Amino acid sequence: MRARRNRRENGTSDTNSWMTTYSDLVTLLLCFFVLLFSFSVIDAKKFEAIIRSFQGSLGVLDAGKTIDEDQYISQALQSDRLLQEQLEAESMEWLYRQLDEYIKENDLEATVVLGVEERGLLIRFKDQALFDSGKALIRKDAETIVISIGEILKQNERSIRVEGHTDNVPMRSLLYPSNWELSTARAVNVVKFLIEDVGITPVRLSAAGYGEYHPIADNNTAENRQKNRRVDVVILKNTFELNEPNSNEVTL
Repeated sequence: MRARRNRRENGTSDTNSWMTTYSDLVTLLLCFFVLLFSFSVIDAKKFEAIIRSFQGSLGVLDAGKTIDEDQYISQALQSDRLLQEQLEAESMEWLYRQLDEYIKENDLEATVVLGVEERGLLIRFKDQALFDSGKALIRKDAETIVISIGEILKQNERSIRVEGHTDNVPMRSLLYPSNWELSTARAVNVVKFLIEDVGITPVRLSAAGYGEYHPIADNNTAENRQKNRRVDVVILKNTFELNEPNSNEVTL
């Protein structure tokens, strides 16, 4: 009788022993997925789906999560954001080098200036670099400049904003009755040229005319008024939301 009872007890123990093996297997699988996550940047939604699969299918983590799901999702999102910022910075740096090289090789430093704004990379065409006084058609001798710069910009997919600016001297033209019309027409003509003659995708481009109302210098002198007459081409950062221009750029 004692031997039979011992066998029953042993049989019961043997029957429940598979739970230990199952638990070890589940733990190893969980560690495997955590290691995969630690070596890569994954999509937060995919990681959340993995967590839910553990909760629903394998029966683990139901009572209490052994993994801080929110923490790992936050880390994944942060890693992805940092990666995107790094790639964006490298892309902007490459654009800057290419544009700077072109400007110096063609002795355009007096008329075309590069700068960096919070919004992105700035290409500033100074007074009469592209247009004759009071006109909005790009001069024939300036078309080559726009084409060359446009070909550089064409090599990425970033959004481009073209902004026209004037001084505060009133317009006396039937075609452009105010500085609003002149600044807007200049910006639109640059955009159209980049589309039709350079081949930049239209969805990347936008145009804005600001007239005399966003000066970079006061209009008290002829020299300062000349500074305010300009066309700015801004290669925008991915995260930038279009709003009013920021004139506080830092020239590199």
